[in-house]
Amino acid sequence: MKNRPITYNSDSFLRMKLSYQVFDLPLRHTFTIAHQSRDIQDTLIVTLEDAGFFGIGESTTNPFYGVTIDTMTEALEAFRPVLEDAKTVNPETLWAMGNDYFKGNPFAQCALDMAAWDLFTKRKGQKLYQYLQLNPENIPTTNFTIGIASIEKMVQKMKEVDWPIYKIKLGTHDDLAIVKELRKHTDAVFRIDANCAWTAEEAIRNSEELVKLGVEFMEQPLGKDDLEGMREVYLHSKLPVMADESCIVEEDVKKCHGLFHAINVKLVKAGGITPGLRMIQEAKRLGMKTMVGCMTESSVGISAIAHIAPLLDYVDMDGAMLLAKDPADGVKISPEKVTFPERNGIGVVLV
Repeated sequence: MKNRPITYNSDSFLRMKLSYQVFDLPLRHTFTIAHQSRDIQDTLIVTLEDAGFFGIGESTTNPFYGVTIDTMTEALEAFRPVLEDAKTVNPETLWAMGNDYFKGNPFAQCALDMAAWDLFTKRKGQKLYQYLQLNPENIPTTNFTIGIASIEKMVQKMKEVDWPIYKIKLGTHDDLAIVKELRKHTDAVFRIDANCAWTAEEAIRNSEELVKLGVEFMEQPLGKDDLEGMREVYLHSKLPVMADESCIVEEDVKKCHGLFHAINVKLVKAGGITPGLRMIQEAKRLGMKTMVGCMTESSVGISAIAHIAPLLDYVDMDGAMLLAKDPADGVKISPEKVTFPERNGIGVVLV
């Protein structure tokens, strides 16, 4: 794992100090989904310092969304003068102040927002879940993701990590055969994620077999703009369907109502914890199930998800479990529970 420090120019800090580092996160296995493969994940870890306290946040790069280290740091630098002259550390206020600066770059805004929540709750002398008045005993068990590979390799990945819930990445010409073979090796609950790879006809037809194979729900079977197709899937699928690529920002939640049974909120795509909480609340108001998902993040991003996980019906926070080496120490996840460190904020330190 390679830590690449970034230099920046700032002669004085009127209030908050912003800094960041780049880490190359090595993966335990090549991670493949329908539209990309990778062995290393670049991630940006942001630090905010104020009055002897510090907060950290994270956002990964993502070629599918055109997010690079350069685009994130450019957005942060544009906001730096406003941030370092800010008279507040309230994360919701900071998020609103930065909204115009981070248009088109929610990943950078997420890292900053996460750091702001960490800083804010540390100054309050509380863990984030305590400030939000959430009970960590109510956290649902995360799934463990099995990326696309040969069937033999996918079986091997399952055997390496014995887990009660697996998310199976699909989007191949042999999707049903993959699920049927994996089912021979475990009684675990399956969730499948086609990453936009199917047609409406395929999704409906596949759902008839997948429900027999112990699949709990299908995530984003169709392309994000195929609304007519999703309406057909919603009406005729034998399985509940969950939005991912179709539900990026707050305005998308209402659009997904009547097309999906549930939404998967990705904090990096939404712009952080602040809008993520609003998206969860809106989905609940509409009677939809909620999930927060992750990228292949370190324990910085995963720990932030864990603190809001008591709000959720499902959670996908296995990103750090997919790494060969983690640059941070935070929550510890087992099938039985999530253990939080005895540190305030999101409870993460770099190691």
